[in-house]
Amino acid sequence: MEISAAGRLEVRITAADVGKRVSVRSLIEHGPSGEKFTDTVGVLTSWDNGVLRITRKSGERVRVAESALVAGKVVPAAPARRRGPAASYEELARVAARGWRPVESERLGAWELRAAAGFTRRANSVLPLGDPGLPLDDALTAVRRWYAARGLPAYMQTATGAEGTQELLCAELEKRGWVREVTAELWTGALAPVADLGDGSSGVLLSRDADEAWLARYQRKGVSEVALRVLGAGSPGVPVPGEPSVWFATVPGAPGAAAPAAIGRCVVDGRWAGFAAVEVDPARRREGLATAVMAALAVRALEEGASAAWLQVETDNEGARVLYGRLGFAPHHAYHHYRAPEGTASEGSAPDSSVPAGDGAP
Repeated sequence: MEISAAGRLEVRITAADVGKRVSVRSLIEHGPSGEKFTDTVGVLTSWDNGVLRITRKSGERVRVAESALVAGKVVPAAPARRRGPAASYEELARVAARGWRPVESERLGAWELRAAAGFTRRANSVLPLGDPGLPLDDALTAVRRWYAARGLPAYMQTATGAEGTQELLCAELEKRGWVREVTAELWTGALAPVADLGDGSSGVLLSRDADEAWLARYQRKGVSEVALRVLGAGSPGVPVPGEPSVWFATVPGAPGAAAPAAIGRCVVDGRWAGFAAVEVDPARRREGLATAVMAALAVRALEEGASAAWLQVETDNEGARVLYGRLGFAPHHAYHHYRAPEGTASEGSAPDSSVPAGDGAP
């Protein structure tokens, strides 16, 4: 907190600091154990009618009455990472998008509109990395029309918690009635320590394609041709030079088993290796199979020149979070999927489709 030369706490922020990262202390009426103050750190997204709204790294929005402010200051845009590879939000967002490609996309200024027949929110949402080239309301109307023409609900994928993320856009979407349906996090870590955990005796098989055995363990059933194209990052089978390289890992189950004991997927793209779809037979958990799958994929990614790793995990998946933490991963930023409110005639959009866009890994 800011302390004056006389030793008093001071408020050194104003409404002109909207959009900046701030740290504030405010009074609370009924704090636990007699506490009188609470501290909030995040991006100041608005200051209207005597109320501040601050978005924390997790995406949580905090309301602070101006009259309750005790101290406040602008702080650096993002704290320095203490471990793991350094990377900007935009770099990671683009790498993650290349690793989970839609079957159709279109540019709206610097925004990318993506569609894949409703298979996962990631492949059926707007990635807004920059200026859409239109006023926001006009851009959102264009977005809703584009998805309505494809029989899909309109989703916007945004992020919070790192330099260059979209706290202000999140606030504007919420003002317009867009509803956040899911929040997850993107974690990063060094690749070599993951590879070092493999002992070569786990029986992990690697393939360029998601075969029938792999799909039998994959949590989303009835996988379509569209889904296979997304899983293959747009280029299944033999990789194209300059395009992401995709690998599928399988640990065979016992003889006669209906599905493998474990599976995983890895996309190698430059210095990055992205892990996804790491799934283990519930009856075989706590045998180290998830670690073995990731280690085998990491070895192959190292051979292809990668050095850093990323993955996405939902905030309520405690088991996965514990595993990834043990493997040296740590959160980089949170990302969110906002769904448009029901369309109106003035916007020219059709009602939301019933085609499901959600999945276990958004």
